[in-house]
Amino acid sequence: MTGLNRRAFLGGAAATSMLAGTGALGAMTAGQAFAADTTGYKALVCLFLLGGMDHADTILPYDQESWDMLRDQREGLFNTYNVGSGTSSRDRENLIQLNPSNPELLAGRELALPPQLAPLNTAFDAGDLAFVGNVGPLIAPTDRDSYDNRSVQLPKRLFSHNDQQSTWMALSTEGERYGWGGRFADIAAASSPGANTSFTSITVGRRDVFLSGQTTLPFNAPNGEPRNIRLIEDSRYLGRGSDGDEARERMEDAISRGDFGSSNLYERDIAAVAGRAIDLREQFRNAYNTVPEITTPFPNTDVGRQLASVARVISMQQALNVRRQIFFVGKGGFDTHSGQAGNLTRLHTEIAEAVMAFRAAMIEIAAWQDVTLFTASDFGRTTIDNGDGTDHGWGGHQFVMGGSVQGGQLYGTFPFPDPDGERYTPSRGRLIPTVSVEQYAARLGSWFGLDQGELASVLPNLSNFDAADAFV
Repeated sequence: MTGLNRRAFLGGAAATSMLAGTGALGAMTAGQAFAADTTGYKALVCLFLLGGMDHADTILPYDQESWDMLRDQREGLFNTYNVGSGTSSRDRENLIQLNPSNPELLAGRELALPPQLAPLNTAFDAGDLAFVGNVGPLIAPTDRDSYDNRSVQLPKRLFSHNDQQSTWMALSTEGERYGWGGRFADIAAASSPGANTSFTSITVGRRDVFLSGQTTLPFNAPNGEPRNIRLIEDSRYLGRGSDGDEARERMEDAISRGDFGSSNLYERDIAAVAGRAIDLREQFRNAYNTVPEITTPFPNTDVGRQLASVARVISMQQALNVRRQIFFVGKGGFDTHSGQAGNLTRLHTEIAEAVMAFRAAMIEIAAWQDVTLFTASDFGRTTIDNGDGTDHGWGGHQFVMGGSVQGGQLYGTFPFPDPDGERYTPSRGRLIPTVSVEQYAARLGSWFGLDQGELASVLPNLSNFDAADAFV
């Protein structure tokens, strides 16, 4: 089967194989300097689907045999979709068939999207979007036998929301301090002399470990603007009117100095941090005020507003003097134990409309070749339903979108919906991943400019996977 190693889903000079043996990767020594290629500008945008998106209700089987097999495993869920009515979004005749340029990957099978994701098919056909099948946390290649026998080390606390979110973002369970997005930002910042690295990591909503680096910290820019320092700017603290304005001005001047004349190191550190925050806020605001607004309309939804903020910040990259940026966008609601037919269709519509608006905005500002958006999620879900929903799984399908993506193709594996098969756990038909999170991250990191030694320093299990055993 065609895998990520032979057909990288991101093109360009940095598109080396994301799969390599131990010798090819080589461990990075503690004293080795970072040498990431940070010429030009590039941005990664992580769209994290919190709760665990159901892969089998997002990319559905389309050939009759596979579709029938999924229907048999999900009789209750298909009934809630009113399948067989002729008007159901999951009726086979109403699905949007995918026509990949590498159909050989499926060995005669066919896949499709639900109508709510039809806009993604437009990007897929245009060559801007690729689907990566069966991605999930792995320490070493695993199949049903090795899972049953525990003959390989398994990720800890599988099927737990908090732990698997953390494992996706930071390669370890809840409590891990640094995310691989933050570590990528560390390396890019260290390799960008002359650039302003304070705006390398950007969150436009919630804070998660994904963007936490050892030397870089995420800058919070909701609505594409810097978050205010509440103590100074919130009228509830320092009052309204001229007296309040004067108090705010004096306090900002004092904090900006970074020194109250105190001999207390703790007080001085607090002042320095606050002063730095004010300085960054002003740098960001000055850039914001010098760059024209994006005219592309975004939907007034949670994902739409967040991606509009990301687009606005990307439009400011020259004014901010940044070469590399990593963004985090989070959307909840994917823990569809019940009510899946209504909830997931609504979420699919929101995602599709928002990412297509983002694509249009990046084309508007001539940045589409420099931006890659990718999805991630806690886990996929069980192939066997629970009546009107599905439960926590393991592997799942993701999509990658951007002007440099080798789109219109499928990568990884898309197993038959057969819970008795070797790609599933014995319980509830949970997909056993064939593409590790670290392989997925490595492909993105390579495009971002990291070399193999740098990837190995961030992704410790990457060397456990190679071309021979990555896609069994």
